[in-house]
Amino acid sequence: MAKKKDSSKSAPAFKHEAYIEGSGSIVDQQIADVLKSNYMPYAMSVIISRALPEIDGFKPSHRKLLYMMYKRGLLNPDKERSKSANVVGETMKLNPHGDQAIYETMVRMTRGNEALLHPYVDSKGNFGKQYSSKMHYAASRYTEVKLEKICNELFRDIDHDTVDFVPNYDNTMQEPSLLPATFPTVLVNSNTGIAVSMASNVCPFNLAEICETTIALMKNPEHDIISTLKGPDFPGGGFLLYDEAELNKVYETGRGSIKVRCKYSYDKSSNCIEVTQIPYTTTVEAIIDKIIELVKAGKIREISYIRDETDINGLKIAIDLKRGTDPDKLMQKLYRLTPLQDSYPCNFNILIAGTPKVMGVREILTEWTAFREECVQRRTYFDLQKKKEKLHLLEALSKILLDIDKAIKIIRETEAEADVVPNLMIGFGIDEIQAEYVAEIKLRNINRQYILRRVEEVDQLRADIAEMEDILSDKKKIRKIIIDELKEVSKTYGIPRKTLFFYQSDIEEEEVIDDTPDYPVNLFVSESGYFKKITPQSLRMSGEQKLKEGDYIKQTFEATNKTELIFFSDKAQVYKSKASAFDDCKASLMGDYIPAKLSFDDGEELRTMIPTTDYSGHIIFFFENGKAAKIPMKSYETKTNRKKLANAYSDKSPLVAAIFVAEEADILLRTTSGHALVFNTGMILPKATRDSQGVQVINLRKNAALSSAEIITEEAAPELEKYRARAVPAAGKPAKELGDSNQLSFE
Repeated sequence: MAKKKDSSKSAPAFKHEAYIEGSGSIVDQQIADVLKSNYMPYAMSVIISRALPEIDGFKPSHRKLLYMMYKRGLLNPDKERSKSANVVGETMKLNPHGDQAIYETMVRMTRGNEALLHPYVDSKGNFGKQYSSKMHYAASRYTEVKLEKICNELFRDIDHDTVDFVPNYDNTMQEPSLLPATFPTVLVNSNTGIAVSMASNVCPFNLAEICETTIALMKNPEHDIISTLKGPDFPGGGFLLYDEAELNKVYETGRGSIKVRCKYSYDKSSNCIEVTQIPYTTTVEAIIDKIIELVKAGKIREISYIRDETDINGLKIAIDLKRGTDPDKLMQKLYRLTPLQDSYPCNFNILIAGTPKVMGVREILTEWTAFREECVQRRTYFDLQKKKEKLHLLEALSKILLDIDKAIKIIRETEAEADVVPNLMIGFGIDEIQAEYVAEIKLRNINRQYILRRVEEVDQLRADIAEMEDILSDKKKIRKIIIDELKEVSKTYGIPRKTLFFYQSDIEEEEVIDDTPDYPVNLFVSESGYFKKITPQSLRMSGEQKLKEGDYIKQTFEATNKTELIFFSDKAQVYKSKASAFDDCKASLMGDYIPAKLSFDDGEELRTMIPTTDYSGHIIFFFENGKAAKIPMKSYETKTNRKKLANAYSDKSPLVAAIFVAEEADILLRTTSGHALVFNTGMILPKATRDSQGVQVINLRKNAALSSAEIITEEAAPELEKYRARAVPAAGKPAKELGDSNQLSFE
């Protein structure tokens, strides 16, 4: 029987002598210093190493992926496509991120996704679509990729010391800091990135137009860019508004907004509009959802059905029309209300030598030209050194050619292998490198024919070296090489424009018709802030108003369903709405609670409501300090559909009443000291600003305040004539016979 292990014996305690400096101590630091030391490195890393493209047109994630595919031989036309999962796994050697992030980067660069004007990755399988948020790409184990032919222009010179190489994140490999692209990739394919406190949004341009513009700028820095670069060219096509002023702004500053609208056709036989190209900034689902929303809201009545008919042949949105609908007029309406016409915000923020900089097209192409000049110069210098080394070796062969037998004799008679090179150096007057080369020649090649054939290259090498030295000393010749390469790229890879143009003259100025139904309504506002909209027919058939306990109707108006409503709160703010925004109600219902319906601020309550159709008349605000401010209703009219206005009236003194007057009227003021004053509103002048403190209309006794303000009816006017003031401000007269001011009403 096996013996039980003695559990009482424990392993000897591990003795360590580790010491962590500052462990357990508390250090007081300024929060600003902590944020700067902890957050700034992260922010700079995001800006420089992640979110913004560089002058070669790539973010680090794009560059690492493409370079790893190049190293795997996926640019070779004879090589089959590789599984995406393999490429992603290899890229993780350079990119310290998860496989999903790397795969998503690859997806956007594929031909199948249609996000780029000139895709860099040839794809097989489902890679989703840029124009759809619901067409998801397949997993990386199912799809296959290789590099597109155009990537030859990215990697053509990379092995010729054209760019610097840096260690990867674990210092086991080298990767290029930039790709020596032979054309301005930074403007040919779109690029979007969000960094810390800054972003970048570069729209794509036609390859042939960019090459032509670059050549023109190299020849003439003052070249008119818009004459050769017509405008952005999006992979999804569509029509671009040709606004020369806005395009010039983008070309010079790198900022601006470009309008793009969809391409459609009308099928008369089926009474259907077919949309086949949409703006680059939207998706099929966003367009359909917006149109459905407008139809449900009653703002579009001409559409009977809409469906997504996108298939293997490409994008298509089918819109079935109701009988008698003009398709062109409907599309003008859809352009205005839906993403079928959208804007592309340009923000050409690009890293130049590690520094983010917003530049226009002119400056970007100038920077790219300088970058490309350096690449060509480094390539030429690299090739020059190689040719010089080769010439150096062939010059040794020329000397050997004079006496081949002597060379063989030296080698045969040398006893030690280590002495062969020194003996050849002495025998023919050549240096060590040349002697090593001669010593390594195969026995079968030690014949006059081989050596003569090799020596014949010397003259050509000397001519090439002279030409390269001439190129390095002449900047014009370097530029000529760049121009020739740009012409070749344009000829080989240039494609017709996908995005065409429409002009301001093509935009029909559609008169905006308000199709809101109009009919008479009665409006009721209660003291606690409840609102009811009741039709006259419903009101005649109703009993008494249903209200909360202790609540009462304080305002009643006869209006129409199109009347605009202005709600004043106790926090000196105005909330604007329309009667049509409220559902028809019955007297037996509570109605809508205005602070909740219009999203008042916390603790904010309704003071009064004023209906209007044309913003005529004035509103007079009366304050406890005896002042009154006469504000034109036009001050609350806005051109845009703003729902909330601040500084609706002065908040220097508590508001007592807000009275609307269509024309001048008599007002009765009461104070807490028992005095009354009647004056005509014509005595005070309108104020230009909404939050004016107004003018003094009644002089108050010590510790007294204005308590009420009411419009006097014609019937009550004779009775109150003795309180009338001939000018304001006035002191008012004792009015004990009028009773409690809170109970008085002249309505």
